[in-house]
Amino acid sequence: MVGSVANEKIQTLPEDFVTTKVDDEVEKKREISVGRNVHTTCHEVSEPDDDDDSTGDREAYMASVLARYRKSLIERTKHHLGYPYNLDFDYGALGQLQHFSINNLGDPFIESNYGVHSRQFEVGVLDWFARLWELEKNEYWGYITNCGTEGNLHGILVGREVFPDGILYASKDSHYSVFKAARMYRMECVKVNTLVSGEIDCDDFKAKLLCHKDKPAILNVNIGTTVKGAVDDLDLVIQKLEEAGFTHDRFYIHCDGALFGLMMPFVKRAPKVTFKKPIGSVSVSGHKFVGCPMPCGVQITRLKHINCLSSNVEYLASRDATIMGSRNGHAPIFLWYTLNRKGYGGFQKEVQTCLKNAHYLKDRLREAGIGAMLNELSSTVVFERPQEEEFVRKWQLACQGNIAHVIVMPNITIEKLDDFLSELLQHRAKWFQDGKLQAPCIASDVGTENCLCASHK
Repeated sequence: MVGSVANEKIQTLPEDFVTTKVDDEVEKKREISVGRNVHTTCHEVSEPDDDDDSTGDREAYMASVLARYRKSLIERTKHHLGYPYNLDFDYGALGQLQHFSINNLGDPFIESNYGVHSRQFEVGVLDWFARLWELEKNEYWGYITNCGTEGNLHGILVGREVFPDGILYASKDSHYSVFKAARMYRMECVKVNTLVSGEIDCDDFKAKLLCHKDKPAILNVNIGTTVKGAVDDLDLVIQKLEEAGFTHDRFYIHCDGALFGLMMPFVKRAPKVTFKKPIGSVSVSGHKFVGCPMPCGVQITRLKHINCLSSNVEYLASRDATIMGSRNGHAPIFLWYTLNRKGYGGFQKEVQTCLKNAHYLKDRLREAGIGAMLNELSSTVVFERPQEEEFVRKWQLACQGNIAHVIVMPNITIEKLDDFLSELLQHRAKWFQDGKLQAPCIASDVGTENCLCASHK
């Protein structure tokens, strides 16, 4: 922890804490359709009766609830298109480990007094990713995080500790966790404009750098943005930093590769993410393209940076340099299992299939007269937001303004895409049949060349 506030009155951080001293923008407020209140459907916890052990009624009740829940999971998995989770996995071989409380306390490379851990698996996974991003064993430090957000929080925290007076730069299309980090760490944050593709506008980035030449730069680079799947040009970003007069000892780059960080190495013509370039850290999610059944992630940084964060903890007989204290010890085993089963060759095949299926979906949408966009290096297909929230919820689409997206993952087959397209076209015929509703214009989101509204057909 950076400091203790146990005896102070804690105030909630304002949502608008993130500041941009250059070109502040007043964003139009839009009513967001939020999910249902789960209190209406929650499974209440009730105290057992005295005779429950003998009658077995409670066990039977709980079994029936779980059976219904499993049935709903099967149904919801069949209609899952909008979020970047690979649901195609089989970890039956790991069921034998569920009876153990596996907790990876402290530093992955320093064994704690707590012996029920999986550090040997964790370090094996970290070594695999360090090789992928070309960083030697004696030059890297990392750990298995609890989610992609934790990877971003840690990467930006390392940057802040390396440059305490640094300014955080992030494109407007960056994941919300980046701006959460700015609020949590009380960092000055400058939002950078983006191109229609969702990629960072490097000219705007350079202009804003020049306004703050007196302070080091901490930059979040997106290896696939959340909504449009855009990949920031890492080489061009570094070039703009150098053009603005920032030497390599005055900037820190964190690469948020939550989904595409593991896909990019297997995409032809994709910009290479490597520590041979002057970057500080990379994070990916383990429950996304890899396909773990629980949220987790991988965070890799340079070993020379981690001393800024670490402190010895006698209670653990280890060192602490992570965001969370306790970490899921099962997650590294799931990651290790998948990496061993698939390897580089298996991931390459899956990436190629995802990209091919994404192009199929984009082409079918446009053939049907639906505006759609697909970035060259992406499997995220952006298109007109459906008119009914029930349809959105059924297919679990992620929406923003007038657009929605489908993220084509290894479990998304052509057959599933055809089912989705068939149902979408049936609903569109009803939405627009009387002429009262018109397809939304999404030119500002995807470009005029990708919009098929009445004005841009």
